[in-house]
Amino acid sequence: MNTLSPLRTLPLFLALAVTPITYSGAQSTNHPAPLTRAHAHNDYEHKHPFFDAVEQGFCSVEADIHLVNGQLLVAHNSRDVDPAKTLQSLYLDPMRQRIKKNGGRLYANGPECTLLIDFKTEGKTTYAVLGKVLAEYSDILSVFKDGKLETNAITVVLTGGYSREAVKAQAMRYAVCDGKIPDLEKNPPANLVAWISEDWSKFFKWQGHGQMPVDEKERLIQFVTKAHEQGRRIRFWDAPDRPAFWKEMLADGVDLINTDDLKGFQTFYNSR
Repeated sequence: MNTLSPLRTLPLFLALAVTPITYSGAQSTNHPAPLTRAHAHNDYEHKHPFFDAVEQGFCSVEADIHLVNGQLLVAHNSRDVDPAKTLQSLYLDPMRQRIKKNGGRLYANGPECTLLIDFKTEGKTTYAVLGKVLAEYSDILSVFKDGKLETNAITVVLTGGYSREAVKAQAMRYAVCDGKIPDLEKNPPANLVAWISEDWSKFFKWQGHGQMPVDEKERLIQFVTKAHEQGRRIRFWDAPDRPAFWKEMLADGVDLINTDDLKGFQTFYNSR
């Protein structure tokens, strides 16, 4: 079986979660090796969102947003929103602070990273507010002008209930979209749909115990190969979260490994 070529056309991804910038981790002297294939799933549910992830070297972190009274609040459920926990205070501001400290990158001399923003409220109205907020952070965010990408320290990727049409309509924007497996057949522009985010259980039964069935492995590699041919990355959510599964995903070319076990994944990855 041929080795898959590395994806060169898109930046690495950093999706984010939630932590007050008063947390001491913002000033940490820890300099971990960037984990370019690690995605901190629902990062905001950790004790110190964002900071715990970057202290382990994660290059992709996830924030769920709710539009409430004109503010973008970070929480998984609407009942958990807190006016103090905005996208700016929990992510964009500490990211900017860290990027300035590290000479223009989230990690000194490191890769571009991704903030994955998951829409939990209506797509068009939420994006109208988000677009204005992101423009205020143009100094750290990748920008898309007239179909061309100008990379920066952070690339924002949208998932969940966003409006793809609202994003597509902008000649200049600070975000790209994710897609689903059917998008591999439709093949939208990679500078609009930059990666594939899919539910593992919709296509696979294997849960990381024993050998992965041959037919499922072949199907997975087909998805990965097609995504890479189109210039996209691929990740799976609602997936097993254990070393045997991580090992198989890395071997088969999956770009971003979803995990809630930040320290466990770092230990696994660095000991390979």
